[in-house]
Amino acid sequence: MTETADQPGDTGHSPPLRLTTVCLDCLDAHEMARFYGGLLGWEPGRTEPDWVILRDPRGGVGLSFQAESAYRPPIWPEEPEAQQKMMHLEVLVADLQSAVAHAVSCGGTVAAYQPRQDLRVVLDPAGHPLCLFLS
Repeated sequence: MTETADQPGDTGHSPPLRLTTVCLDCLDAHEMARFYGGLLGWEPGRTEPDWVILRDPRGGVGLSFQAESAYRPPIWPEEPEAQQKMMHLEVLVADLQSAVAHAVSCGGTVAAYQPRQDLRVVLDPAGHPLCLFLS
């Protein structure tokens, strides 16, 4: 069904909306913040015992991490009946080999399965796949 301004309650104007953060669930929000902060060179902003936010100092969308006691890491690559990834982050890099080495030094793990030559999948500390790719 296509919405139009003629429908009840629709004024024809959207309220101002702005995406500010992508939140990743995990077991340890602070461990994730250390990994992504080290990887991207971002500092934590607001922190709580089970939640941390990182902001890009150049602006744009940030990352936050929320600890969930029932968190189950995704399986990469996907397998039937296993926990599926719901999303993954993609990071543009100039040098794939040095970017992978940096991600590993920050606490990531190189995934056993690599689908292409121009990217590398690294698993963050919570098991989320992260694609490092060349432009």
